Amino acid sequence: MATIPITKRGAEMLKDELHRLKTVERPAVIAAIAEARAQGDLSENADYDAAKDRQGFIEGRIQEIEGKLSVAQIIDPGAVDGGGKVVFGATVELEDEDTGDTVKYQIVGEDEADLKQGLINISSPIARALIGKEEGDTAEVQAPGGIRRYEVVAVRYQ
Repeated sequence: MATIPITKRGAEMLKDELHRLKTVERPAVIAAIAEARAQGDLSENADYDAAKDRQGFIEGRIQEIEGKLSVAQIIDPGAVDGGGKVVFGATVELEDEDTGDTVKYQIVGEDEADLKQGLINISSPIARALIGKEEGDTAEVQAPGGIRRYEVVAVRYQ
């Protein structure tokens, strides 16, 4: 299986979620199943069915996170030397050539992407268009409304 890039912060977030699932969520759902079983007939017990569904979700998420962490390539953006080029983990300031608006994005892994916080997925169209660009370069991004052009104003590794 190929490695997946993730920032140090993203890996910590996944580890925290995994810890919470194993130490809080899993024991709580086991207790809920035991309580529902104590009520008797399981064939018409909605509490039991709901708890079993929740348990399935929790166990699936635990396996998913463990799988991702096992193949993760953890990258510290502050230690990256991209030589001024946009690479994974870089924070990029862009100017929309049509409107003059500026935006700032950090290129991160799939699990940590959050556009509202300026974190974009490495496999998103804008990130793919930015990879390898330097300050002063123009990136063309295919957006739903047509092609958008962004000038790379600054590239930082933090």
